[in-house]
Amino acid sequence: MVSSAAGSTAANDAARVIHEAIGGRVFPAATVEVGDSAGVHWSEAFGTRTFEAGVPVTLNTPFDLASLTKVIATTTLMMSLVEGGRVRLDEQLSAIFAEWIGPDREEVTVRDLLEHASGLPARLVDVPPASRREFEHDICATQLEYSPRSRSVYSDLGFILLGFLAADRGDASLDALYRGVRLQPDLNAGLTFALSDSARALAAPTLPELSDPRRGRMLVGEVHDDYAAALGGVAGHAGLFGSAPEVGAFARGLLRAARGDSSVPPPFTRDMVRLFLTKSAVPGSSRALGWDTMLPTSSCGTRMSPSAFGHVGFTGTSLWIDPSRNRYFVLLTNRACGGGTLDQMRSVRRAFHDALGEI
Repeated sequence: MVSSAAGSTAANDAARVIHEAIGGRVFPAATVEVGDSAGVHWSEAFGTRTFEAGVPVTLNTPFDLASLTKVIATTTLMMSLVEGGRVRLDEQLSAIFAEWIGPDREEVTVRDLLEHASGLPARLVDVPPASRREFEHDICATQLEYSPRSRSVYSDLGFILLGFLAADRGDASLDALYRGVRLQPDLNAGLTFALSDSARALAAPTLPELSDPRRGRMLVGEVHDDYAAALGGVAGHAGLFGSAPEVGAFARGLLRAARGDSSVPPPFTRDMVRLFLTKSAVPGSSRALGWDTMLPTSSCGTRMSPSAFGHVGFTGTSLWIDPSRNRYFVLLTNRACGGGTLDQMRSVRRAFHDALGEI
């Protein structure tokens, strides 16, 4: 469904970008959904589950959302905990994690983790540990790469700690907490850390990285990220699965709240959404709390408004929301199934979003 002639042309142009990317082996499969706060303007499924298999994907195909987990699950849970007074953004990590000690890090706060400005590197130097206890020790003891709040460096490690914090303050596992968040009846019911057996069999596959001990086999409905796998598939930075319509339903609720709709239930109250979408004061950063914000050089392309915010995932996923235009854009792919490079995926994302400038 496309709502206008201009929208139809834009959708055709965006579909052409996807077809060319599949032909160029950037990814074998993609699903898209574009809409506004009231509903869906365009949705479509493209390609097959792998380059070799002729099994077509559908709009209900679950994808490994990778780092969309950071914003859809972990940031949403942090909003809920902050709103309920169970977490403070200015809390120092040294008061939360016993091993977060040292003069270079004693002032680091929860806000710094959400803004990717804590000083933590992107990943650990060594192979992933085998348990939460070891992860927490290794992250808390790892050397900081830069002075906290002097710049922003994207870090999985910070969001792993946020996942631990959410579980501790929420008195439940991260997946149980997320299942308990309801923006409206069943709005995010399909988004999950644990696919059912039937849904798992239909998931878009990925292939492990060469450094992953699981290399040599295909991952179907099993998290691609090796850190998340080591944590049982449930982590603050990765592990969530979902289809384009399920991500779209989440996006509509957040879009409505970002546009000032006071009927959206907590944690997406207007004040809380405004707080979490406020751009960081860290020099040179485009980050808000969890979310990234619009830069003409980023994966959202050049035609989003300055109010746009979004995130991407390593497997080939992305979500961008533009309150000023009253639009959201979901693009799910399984690039990490023998597909193209991160730079190729970034180019596809930019072309896809630019093509949809008139929808």
